[in-house]
Amino acid sequence: MKTYKPTTKSRRFMTTLPYRELLSGDAPHKPLMKANRSKGGRNAFGRITTRHQGGGHKRNFRTIDFSYNKKDIPAKIETVEYDPFRSAFIGLALYRDGERRYVILPKEMKVGSSFVVGENVSIIVGNRMPLGKIPVGTFVYNIELSLNAGAVLVRSAGNFAEVVAHDAGYAQIKLPSTEIRKVSDLCWASIGAVGNEEYNLVVIGKAGRSRWMGIRPTVRGTAMNPVDHPHGGGEGKQGRGLKREKTAWGKPSGKGQKTRTPKKYSNVFIVSRRKVGKKRKG
Repeated sequence: MKTYKPTTKSRRFMTTLPYRELLSGDAPHKPLMKANRSKGGRNAFGRITTRHQGGGHKRNFRTIDFSYNKKDIPAKIETVEYDPFRSAFIGLALYRDGERRYVILPKEMKVGSSFVVGENVSIIVGNRMPLGKIPVGTFVYNIELSLNAGAVLVRSAGNFAEVVAHDAGYAQIKLPSTEIRKVSDLCWASIGAVGNEEYNLVVIGKAGRSRWMGIRPTVRGTAMNPVDHPHGGGEGKQGRGLKREKTAWGKPSGKGQKTRTPKKYSNVFIVSRRKVGKKRKG
């Protein structure tokens, strides 16, 4: 991590990643970039549907390949780049047929590394294959939930899932949340763990830096009036007066409470629910 001299109070504890050491320094590949206008958390009617969003630096969107539909064509990593829309680093992959695509980079891959997508490839970091052919105990990322729908699970910096069992046409995957879930053996996954594992150690340091990132302030429920939040009201600082923590709309939240929809369609695929709080740390 990169630290700074304490020239100000907020600068004292601020940290950043040493990007000059981690990235290749190449300019982004323009054909895979497009302008992205910030919505500030608002929908088509101009109403805020996602709170605490707005402002921030202008960013261009990089088109990332999550489908990996170029089978049995080796690819070589040309660059290691920063993506403002995600925590993981991305790399520009040059396929042997001349096409270039951005991909999420695992830990061990760097400029010059290669990978291949196929049903009968080696168990090497970066390679991609069906879950049914990945041995138990292997770490995976970029996992599909539906065949040929593209990777949707385990894409953030430092994350990985573990294949813990194969049974009745399904692979049982232990996710970063500690949930164990069944995924079809026909779905594809990449070998390894997502890179930039030090991302969670970054200390923002000051409110202004959050604003640069497009994150607006969060007001505590206890600081509001009763009309605005279930935790609000009262004279001076005091407890919420409720047994369970709630959101502004009265729904249970945080502190290990179960918030999952009881009759969610995917319940049948969950082998073991995720552990929360102290249980998870233990």
